[in-house]
Amino acid sequence: MSGTFVGMPAFPKAAHEAVRNTTLRANLKHATHTIRDKRARAVAELDDWALLREAGKQIKDHTLRHLDTYLVQLEEAVTAAGGIVHWAADADEANRIVTRLVKETGETEVVKVKSMATQEIGLNEALEEAGIAAYETDLAELIVQLGHDRPSHILVPAIHRNRGEIRDIFTKEMSQWGRPAPEGLTDTPAELAEAARLHLREKFLRAKVGISGANFMVAETGTLVVVESEGNGRMCLTLPETLISVVGIEKIIPTWRDLEVFLQTLPRSSTAERMNPYTSMWTGTTDTDGPQAFHLVLIDNGRADTLADEVGRQALRCIRCSACLNVCPVYERAGGHAYGSVYPGPIGAILSPQLRGTTSEIDASLPYASSLCGACYEVCPVAIDIPEVLVHLREKVADQGGPGHRMEKAAIKAAGWVLDHPGALAAGERVASRTRKLHPKKLPGPGAGQWTNSRDLPQMPAEPFRDWWKKNRT
Repeated sequence: MSGTFVGMPAFPKAAHEAVRNTTLRANLKHATHTIRDKRARAVAELDDWALLREAGKQIKDHTLRHLDTYLVQLEEAVTAAGGIVHWAADADEANRIVTRLVKETGETEVVKVKSMATQEIGLNEALEEAGIAAYETDLAELIVQLGHDRPSHILVPAIHRNRGEIRDIFTKEMSQWGRPAPEGLTDTPAELAEAARLHLREKFLRAKVGISGANFMVAETGTLVVVESEGNGRMCLTLPETLISVVGIEKIIPTWRDLEVFLQTLPRSSTAERMNPYTSMWTGTTDTDGPQAFHLVLIDNGRADTLADEVGRQALRCIRCSACLNVCPVYERAGGHAYGSVYPGPIGAILSPQLRGTTSEIDASLPYASSLCGACYEVCPVAIDIPEVLVHLREKVADQGGPGHRMEKAAIKAAGWVLDHPGALAAGERVASRTRKLHPKKLPGPGAGQWTNSRDLPQMPAEPFRDWWKKNRT
């Protein structure tokens, strides 16, 4: 996985800074509560939601068990339809492939559909190093790009910004990237949307190369699918002469019939809509319409290693709906940037450490960025048991050691010895009771001390229970 966000502090430190930002917390609370309330109403309309959820889970699990077969079938179908398939083992290889493909066209700019995969591999930065300008066309992604910022939400990357901040970004930055913002721009949604439309229109009409991801890939026909709400995706997918789609290998589904399930569950879980406004599908190339050259770049980038983990592989079911973020009490308070990854929230806490490994400080801390309340599992449209994977990853992090975990192991070993020796346990209890007035109310140190920052230690009783029992029950 790309190191774009690696190097950030561990989640506890990043979150500690984020919760002090009252504007950020207000923006997040308003947005997440609004989205999740609408989603709950949309899901309640379907009597068979539980069955759809189970169907999505089984389709994804079946596909992952036979991923090799379906990937070969997809490649054959895409090739037969006039497309070219490229395989990328990691982010660097994917970036090299895409950069080469763009350079071969002779173009120095591209328009992009919102894509988590291209953010994951740091494609924009790689293209910039090669002298190629990549323009984001999704409204929220445009805000993030113009603001020299990072996305903080899967569905709404600029969720941490309010309308006043967006107006200021447009006014200051649009002229540096193309058509400037209109004079006297206000923060009303209609004016902000119109400013973005005018700014992007010239790019849509000029660009010769488009870059996209895909929500789904249908193995039996080689069809790629993008669902969106604004129409910018369709402009990028149909107007350029060359289309390059960068997609993770887990986005594949076997048949068209399987797509029927996800086109019901994804819109309701993400945007709380019965059906998304735009569903764009393309299969290779045609002589009379759309791009005349189509390239599909399939990326692994840690997915094969994740697939090998019997517990952790369920993270690959994810359809990027972001429902888990909107119900997560930790995400609501800390925001997306604290996760140090393009994948924030509960799904990011289990996906990023598997794609990138847990050797960095930020990735080792992510499995602990949860209260294990289970709300994420309840809303997941493909039934990913995120709490189960979090605990599983915590075990892995603990097994690899570290100062805190070594101390914990030593404490458990010492406790085991004491519990195996009743005399030593009784003597320790008596000493603890007789010195109780000297006991601190809070524990020292950065580890145990965090536990008592918001609670007092329980007071030691005046005498051990076993002594009380001998006096009163013998």
